[in-house]
Amino acid sequence: MEDTKAKKINVELYTRYKTFSWDLLFYYAIIYLFFTETKGISAADVLLAESTYPIFKMLFLIPATVLINSLGKRMSLIIGNSFVAVAIFTYILGNNFWFIVLGELLSAIGFIIKGVCESNILYDSLEKNEKRGVFFARIEGKGTSYYYYIDAISSVIAGILFAINGYIPMFLCLLTTIFSIYLASKFQDIDKREKIDLKTVKDDLIDLKNSYKLFSKSPRLKNLLFFGALISGILLSVTMLRSGIMQEVGIPSGYFGLIFAIMGLISGISARNEHRFHKKYRNKTLGKLALPLVISFIILGIICGSGAVYGIKVITVLIVFLVQYIVKGPFYPLIKQYLNNFTTTKLRTKISSSFNLLENILRFVITFVASILLRVTTTSNTFTILGCVLTLVVVLTLDNMRTKVGLKPEEYTEKDTNIMNLQ
Repeated sequence: MEDTKAKKINVELYTRYKTFSWDLLFYYAIIYLFFTETKGISAADVLLAESTYPIFKMLFLIPATVLINSLGKRMSLIIGNSFVAVAIFTYILGNNFWFIVLGELLSAIGFIIKGVCESNILYDSLEKNEKRGVFFARIEGKGTSYYYYIDAISSVIAGILFAINGYIPMFLCLLTTIFSIYLASKFQDIDKREKIDLKTVKDDLIDLKNSYKLFSKSPRLKNLLFFGALISGILLSVTMLRSGIMQEVGIPSGYFGLIFAIMGLISGISARNEHRFHKKYRNKTLGKLALPLVISFIILGIICGSGAVYGIKVITVLIVFLVQYIVKGPFYPLIKQYLNNFTTTKLRTKISSSFNLLENILRFVITFVASILLRVTTTSNTFTILGCVLTLVVVLTLDNMRTKVGLKPEEYTEKDTNIMNLQ
């Protein structure tokens, strides 16, 4: 009875937590301007500092997983959100490249913990039946869409307040991270853990290694992990570049918040309808989301780098952003649903860890290459080059996935079936 009550509390709390805590509020609409204008740091250095973030996440992935297995998801989530709060405070205090790097380190530790814990808390709290994956995606989608709505409102407010003083939206961002710590403390642990000791750490590391070996032999999981991490890496690495292309085109900075707010609303609507995407496209859903995303890079780069008039460039920016945010909305709930299907509680933590590892490798590569390109060419050319390369990678990966993902149960390999039977 106590366990059932704890699960009910977690399910009811999760949407509220996701709404305010999935990602940073009052942040993305102004952070590029905050670093480049308020702090006076070059765009290339900002992107270079950002490229350290996925490196730090990779370095702390295994320690974070051991911590979660030892302390439990609730306490780990409190710690993760605390690191994020300290990271924002570091950005506020810092005034050079190295302070941004320090903030990226703290933020990486916080978000790697959050990334492993959050969706698993919900999945562990849902009843084990054939509708579990559907309920999970629906709740995830609802929370994600609410986050986008709140993010849209906060983006408008951040843009207005930034014009008054660049530090005000950053302090509001800090306050929301503190609120996230409070919400995280309200979750209940479903799986009880022993205290950390050397034996526990050693056992967890061995367990993690064995789990990696197990599902790395699964064609379905390998392809899902790589493709999901690739698209996530693209979505995460393009954040600063969006602000850069608007600045290059000549869109006034005062409109940044409003534009991001509208796009956030679009993401919220599309996230809320993730089940419609899945129902319509089934095993082709990921491809239908990924191809428009990478092709939009090429279109954006070519038109914004051409001699087109200002109005055409602005319309192109808005249409391309619209496509990217429509893709972003349903992608995260769906990829988590696909990865969590046919798995056990223990494997889900390991799969989340593996997803985060791949995501950060690919995010680092994309962001680092973009920072190098920005030193020798324009933002529009950077988009064009990245778009061409990423489109090729996505097409080749989708072609490889056709015979390995989205099949009927009887069509999967024996290695895939063995993992499914662990449920």
